[in-house]
Amino acid sequence: MNLGMPEILVILVIVLILFGPKKLPELARGLGQSIREFKKGASEIKQEFEQAVDLEPEKPAPQQSAAPEAEKKPAGDA
Repeated sequence: MNLGMPEILVILVIVLILFGPKKLPELARGLGQSIREFKKGASEIKQEFEQAVDLEPEKPAPQQSAAPEAEKKPAGDA
């Protein structure tokens, strides 16, 4: 969904009509603070996730022999 200049102008006019020119700076300030807090929270979560991934110890892969072991059966049970 692309917003061009005409669409943005229509949205701004509607906001101006709904809230008035005196409330517009308060709304913009609140929106800016909300965006800033969201970005801060997102970066903190990303940083915690990266630290958790880095701190996990690497488990060595189990070593498998090339030839499987033959089942051992007692000689008297044949």
